[in-house]
Amino acid sequence: MSLFIIVALPFLGALLPGLFIRAGRQACFVATFTVSALAFIGLMTHLPAVLGGQVPTARLDWLPDLGLNLNLFLDPLGFMFAALILGIGLLIIIYARWYLSRDDNMGEFFSYLLLFQGAMVGIVLSDNILMLLVFWELTSLSSFLLIGFWKHLPAGRQGARMALTVTGMGGLAMIGGMLILGQIVGSYDLTVILENRELIQASPLYLPALLLILTGCFTKSAQFPFHFWLPHAMSAPTPVSAYLHSATMVKAGLFLMARMWPVLSGTDVWVTLVCSVGLITMVLGAFIAFFKNDLKALLAFSTVSHLGLICFLLGTGTTFGAMAAVFHILNHASFKAALFMVAGIVDHGVHTRDMRKLGGLRHVMPLTFVLATLAGLSMAGIPLLNGFISKEMMLEEAVHTTLFGSPLLVAIVATIGALFSAAYSFRFISHTFLGAERDDYPAHPHDPKAGLWFSPALLMIPVIALGVAPFMAEPFVRLVTEAVVGGVAELPEEHLALWHGFKPALFMSMIAVVGGLIWLALFSPLSRMWESAPRPEAKDIFDALIKALANGAGRFSRTLHDGSFTRYAAIFTLAVVAVGTHAWFTGTAGGATRDMLRVTPIAAMLWGMLIAATCFLVFYHRNRLAVLILMGIIGLIVSVSFNYFSAPDLALTQISVEVVTIILLLLALNFLPNRSPKESTPIRRTRDAVIALIGGAAVAGLVWTILMSGFPLASISEYHLANSYKGGGGDNVVNVILVDFRGYDTFGEIIVLGIAALVIYALTEALLNGPVRAKLLNRDFEEARAGDAHPLMMVVLTRVMMPVVLMVGVYIFLRGHNEPGGGFVAGLVVAIAVVMQYMASGFAWAEKRQRYPYHGIIGAGVLCAGLTGIGSWFAGEPFLTSAFGYFRIPPMQEFELATAMGFDLGVFLSVVGAVMLLLESFFRLGRRAGTEDSEYAIDIDPSRTSTAEEG
Repeated sequence: MSLFIIVALPFLGALLPGLFIRAGRQACFVATFTVSALAFIGLMTHLPAVLGGQVPTARLDWLPDLGLNLNLFLDPLGFMFAALILGIGLLIIIYARWYLSRDDNMGEFFSYLLLFQGAMVGIVLSDNILMLLVFWELTSLSSFLLIGFWKHLPAGRQGARMALTVTGMGGLAMIGGMLILGQIVGSYDLTVILENRELIQASPLYLPALLLILTGCFTKSAQFPFHFWLPHAMSAPTPVSAYLHSATMVKAGLFLMARMWPVLSGTDVWVTLVCSVGLITMVLGAFIAFFKNDLKALLAFSTVSHLGLICFLLGTGTTFGAMAAVFHILNHASFKAALFMVAGIVDHGVHTRDMRKLGGLRHVMPLTFVLATLAGLSMAGIPLLNGFISKEMMLEEAVHTTLFGSPLLVAIVATIGALFSAAYSFRFISHTFLGAERDDYPAHPHDPKAGLWFSPALLMIPVIALGVAPFMAEPFVRLVTEAVVGGVAELPEEHLALWHGFKPALFMSMIAVVGGLIWLALFSPLSRMWESAPRPEAKDIFDALIKALANGAGRFSRTLHDGSFTRYAAIFTLAVVAVGTHAWFTGTAGGATRDMLRVTPIAAMLWGMLIAATCFLVFYHRNRLAVLILMGIIGLIVSVSFNYFSAPDLALTQISVEVVTIILLLLALNFLPNRSPKESTPIRRTRDAVIALIGGAAVAGLVWTILMSGFPLASISEYHLANSYKGGGGDNVVNVILVDFRGYDTFGEIIVLGIAALVIYALTEALLNGPVRAKLLNRDFEEARAGDAHPLMMVVLTRVMMPVVLMVGVYIFLRGHNEPGGGFVAGLVVAIAVVMQYMASGFAWAEKRQRYPYHGIIGAGVLCAGLTGIGSWFAGEPFLTSAFGYFRIPPMQEFELATAMGFDLGVFLSVVGAVMLLLESFFRLGRRAGTEDSEYAIDIDPSRTSTAEEG
């Protein structure tokens, strides 16, 4: 099976649970299990090749210019992690089927689980660090959904936010580190990076890259001081906790440390930093775990401790440490997943996880007791169980590791960590299952059905088998270790064995076990000391930090964004002018190299009218109607100017936009006072005028310089002129740019236009359904309204003009590819004609004759444009690539047809739909109480008639 399919299966399968849940919980479970099983089987098909030393690959160039390629490779390290993710994932799916209650949305849960599974598989199989980063962030997002699955629990919601915040921020740091590595090597392919150890470690950017990458790894794997998020993630359903803590998310950071081991390890910074963080995390997590009364809290902090243990082993920089880390990753996945499932079984049966309310459960839950004892003793590092072998290897490595110049420091700290680890493991077993049976359990305890105990029971097979015969795993462990070290060093000669003789590690292990029993015996006084002792709570520190950041950001935002547009514009204008002034005096702008064009009387007159209209607009800016008229004059002058400079397309578009805008703004003025109030003092107005003059003078100077000396960068116009007909099949360069060369931009613009119209429509709905409705319906006009609501002359004229305008619109649409015109202008022309029908004959008359909803017209336009672009894919061309040809239908002359016409039709429909939806929104806001719009086009306002009769 292709590696692409293995990665894609969980993502595609995430759609199935939400569909199959309609057929029942069992169907949902079967669909989820089948997807995960297929991915696992597909992975196993590569096992012979991996064991034979081959590395299966899959490559797909996605964005090669950016170095972003979908490259996958399956070496032994990736295979081990993928097998854990998919294998334990299958057991979690089985467990979750019988764990989740009928009140839980199983379809939603399994969809999130498969998304998370796919992201994790993508991480471990990625051969491109940019793709790895994408999958990395997907794990943060999908784990957020899983941890917060029980939305009704405040602790679950907070735990999800905390996990996303911490791992997300670490992910941002790691992105920086990975990009630095890519720049050092000159490639973002992981296999290429792993071959350049000397180049990377010799680079001055090695240290910042290392620190950033380790920050991402430490946050993901809950290493000190980022360890606090993981215990709070225990608020998630137990299947999620078992999956996250054993084989997936928290192991992602360790996986990346192992993956990058060949190029990042071995330096003093690596050894000091990684070993120190790992040891601190191991001891701190184990110490806190001992005092936790909640079963899942104890296991969560134990996970933190064991992650620290693995981190320390990877930090030593030796091949034996790497081999011990690989073996303990396997062992920890088996016993920790089982322990979390056992905790869920206890919670499921007794309805509590508080060990103070438990004890004696071995009498009523014997099967659960056996599973918990085997997994717990493995976690404690007791002989004949797999946890003992990897713990011994850890202690042996600690004996030979020197840190901060001390040969004993690491050994002592590691022994203390092992002692605390044994203590909390013994407490987990004894305080939950040992002792006399109680008569005050919250619920009647009992062993669960097979659906709950099957998965942890199956995990006991490797726990026992690898503890009794560790040599069975040695070939695979050594193969994975070889992939970790990447040929940097020779593999260690030591073997995985139950007995290595009387070595220091054995005595350290004995001290840890005996010390753990003594520590457990002293639990009562130690617990009282723990409860009474002042200590910093990581959660409180995190909450205080987040609150401080939020308050600081709020004050900063309120200072800069106080709602004053005048202030924003002033700051922006002055900043741009300051930067531009600096560039002007420090740049290389030369003098004029072009002769000035002759100023014709028409040009001078237009320029004078434009200046005059602008000045009048500023002077009369409080009179809204006058401003609107002056805006129309300015728009008309700009349209004429475009035409004067041989830009008829722009002129046609500008004048069409002006007409539509003026009509819609006239309708909007119906809801506004005639004059805008005075809000600025004379001093502020003087200040604003000075800033405006400075900004205007700067822009004028820049435009003058560019016009007289040319733009410093080469123009793309020559390319468009040369390829407009040859590549796009049109003589109208402007239209070809819009529908072909820059068609993707136009596609985005019509989507934005449609969204804007829909948002205005939605806001109108909100206004009409809220307290503003009464005010709108009962408003009074400042001046008397015209008595003739629908003037006869206007009705007749618009009726006569309607077919003519529609014909003009079609003509402009069809000629747009070779002559001035196109879908946008045609849409505006047709929209103007329809708007005039509404204005002349009334909304009720026009609405009665409306055949299609405007929402649908917008959607049809976007769909038409999108399908036109997709059609080019079937010809093996990029999205929105045009095709054209010449056809002859007797007796007509030869004519051209281009696929761009379909895209232009989409633009046309989107423009018409958006304009008409805006008009409809204005009309619905314009209704008044006690009045109805007549369905007849020609009538007399009844209010005027009644007034005349009364007079």
